[in-house]
Amino acid sequence: MRSSGATDGARHRILHSLTLVGVLVASLLGASLTARAAPSNVAYVAGTVQVSDRVTRISVYSPSMDRVVTSDVIHPTGGGPAPTFYLLTGITGGEDGVSWYNNTDVTNFFADKHVNVVLPVGGKYSMYTDWDNDDPVLGRNKWQTFLTRELPPVIDRQFGTTGVNALGGVSMAAGPVLDLAIQAPDVYRAVGSYSGCAGTSDFNGQAMVRSMVEVRGGGNVNNMWGPGGGPQWIEHDPVVQAERLRGKVLFLSAATGMPGAIDRLDPLIAIPQGIVGGLLESITMRCTAVMDARLQSLGIPATVVYRDVGSHTWGVFEAEMRDSWAVLGPAIGA
Repeated sequence: MRSSGATDGARHRILHSLTLVGVLVASLLGASLTARAAPSNVAYVAGTVQVSDRVTRISVYSPSMDRVVTSDVIHPTGGGPAPTFYLLTGITGGEDGVSWYNNTDVTNFFADKHVNVVLPVGGKYSMYTDWDNDDPVLGRNKWQTFLTRELPPVIDRQFGTTGVNALGGVSMAAGPVLDLAIQAPDVYRAVGSYSGCAGTSDFNGQAMVRSMVEVRGGGNVNNMWGPGGGPQWIEHDPVVQAERLRGKVLFLSAATGMPGAIDRLDPLIAIPQGIVGGLLESITMRCTAVMDARLQSLGIPATVVYRDVGSHTWGVFEAEMRDSWAVLGPAIGA
């Protein structure tokens, strides 16, 4: 009897040990599978939400910034792979809800067009560039890496694109979209720059950058490109680096700053809106003229539109984007 009890006890201990081993192996295997499913050094889709039959909200993990960035993607009409148009918003990066998606009729405009339209949300006060250092206020910004090396491959895989891209940006993003095309020449074939300033390294350019990053955003530009006017400021100045835009299809536009019906101003605050927006847009008109002159001096073709009426408003921005599509769309086969 004692021998039988000992045998039963031994069997119990063996079974218990095997169970523990099984649990351990399953745990290790599960951890391994999880690690492969969500690598920390590769961008990947963290989630999707079907907003409508035409729009998908996609969340992409950015390893360079160690955060998830959300983009609204408007789907193309027609069958087969389509090119992609990335459209960046202004100074707040759409994080406050002010964006192409919420403030324009962009979804309906592209309803009959064979193109993926990607509207990233994020990048406030960042100049959509890679910062040298994390900023105490603005955090970690590696937007050049995200927009040229991380997001496009994910979009291509997820939506079966042609791999041919255009890039547009308004206000704060209007200069950076030119810079992104310069820094990653194989990624973007065509660029639309709406109501912004391209220059960064001269006195006026530095002042514009500081007004957005430091005055509005509370960040420190030294954490971005180092001391003002240094080598990186020059490297990221599309006016100085304009030769590197040769071969790109370019569209630039701005308005005089004179308010008009195109602005769709709120009647209750039309006067202050018109004054502030008019001043800002008149500055971008001068900036656009500088970039235009630089391109002309180099013999680089560009479509440049100067509007007689319009201040720094979404009414103008939407009109500029719509006008640009006649240039950008054919350039990417849309």
